[in-house]
Amino acid sequence: MIKVIASDMDGTLLNDDHRLAPETLEAVRRACAAGIRFMLATGRNFRGAMEVIKDADLYCDYIVGSGAEVRNPEKQVVFTAPIDLDLCAEIYETLQKYPVSLVFSTDDYDYRIGTEAEIEESFIRQLKVFHLDKDINEVQAKKEPLYEQIKKMTKKISDFEELRAAGVPVYKIFLFSGDIPMLKRIWAELEQNKDIAVASSFETNLEITDVKAQKGPVLKQYIESLGYKMDEVMVLGDSMNDYSMLSMDFGATVAMENAVPEVKAAAGYVTKSNEDLGAAHAIYKILEQYGAGN
Repeated sequence: MIKVIASDMDGTLLNDDHRLAPETLEAVRRACAAGIRFMLATGRNFRGAMEVIKDADLYCDYIVGSGAEVRNPEKQVVFTAPIDLDLCAEIYETLQKYPVSLVFSTDDYDYRIGTEAEIEESFIRQLKVFHLDKDINEVQAKKEPLYEQIKKMTKKISDFEELRAAGVPVYKIFLFSGDIPMLKRIWAELEQNKDIAVASSFETNLEITDVKAQKGPVLKQYIESLGYKMDEVMVLGDSMNDYSMLSMDFGATVAMENAVPEVKAAAGYVTKSNEDLGAAHAIYKILEQYGAGN
């Protein structure tokens, strides 16, 4: 019997506009009403996750930063696995030879290193490669609500030592580029470092965490600390930062129709796409077992 549902956010629980559809929220609420514990398992930091669900009145656990931090439903931190700052500096130096935009993700803010102009350019580049039509111009991009959201989440610093002086734990290093072959070369180079884990949530990004911060192993550790067994957990995801969840022996492993091929191959079941309310569809399938479906 499934007693826990752990779901990725972007590309899974959320639609392509990075919003939680009312129908999906209703499915989650019905699961909770049936006694199932709900958990978010996202690459976003805690603040970024809360931006999306702040009006949802959702009682859940939070596995954020791709497993770098866990919070209980009362939002208390129960586990962290930040990247050592010396290791952050080493990664930063390694990546200097590549023309990529780089973000150091903490609990509350994303730190970006550069001049005002360079950081402003990174905002536009991020919008182009992730969220908007790649042909959009700078003037149009700055009118998008997401531009202001990215700007609000950013702390601008001039060099790495400012990040060190801030004294905040870095949970993830996030880099993005429209040059897919270059990102694959960077991934191959970074994988040589056994102290870090490399994943992605889109084909245009890489996400670097401490090796202990991976969704699957962290989820297993957390649910077992709460008294649940692996076969009592359903996981949902779509991208390579979800692979560690869907490739483990959880009770139900569900990939979205829009998932990358590796994730689909690892999953036990493929549901509809995120745009077609696939997460809600999978949740209702589980609820039907309890006679509590829609």
